Amino acid sequence: MAGAAVDAMNFPVHIPFIESLGFELLRFEAGEAEIGVNVVETQLNSFGVAHGGLCMTLLDVAMSHAARSLNRDQPEGGPGVVTVEMKTTFMRPGEGRLRAVARVLHASSTLVFTQGDVFNSSGALCAHATGTFKYLRKLPTTDRALRALQRR
Repeated sequence: MAGAAVDAMNFPVHIPFIESLGFELLRFEAGEAEIGVNVVETQLNSFGVAHGGLCMTLLDVAMSHAARSLNRDQPEGGPGVVTVEMKTTFMRPGEGRLRAVARVLHASSTLVFTQGDVFNSSGALCAHATGTFKYLRKLPTTDRALRALQRR
């Protein structure tokens, strides 16, 4: 469904960085996730197309949400996930609205192996990635942020 409009949903956790990029959570269920973004000028590289870092972040967020979706019915959404490794291959420039689709390939109690693809508004494949994520118990981020501010 290239270019099909989908209503965005709320991300399960507050992540200021991805909110500042304008990412939208489009699908989040059963080991799959889909994230969209409308590329804006501040996200372009010197060639006038989406910066590779934007595409990699889009893939990272989509794959981590695919991993997170396996535990979404647990109390507090289950454990957090952190990226252990990620490999990305770029096929064509990202332009206009980008959409990352990710799925879990295999999951254990501590690690999740995923893959994801970024498509442009025409449905053409722009980038592909594989990633490994580790489940971690959630840390009290509010306390950590408060301590960091107190050290300044």
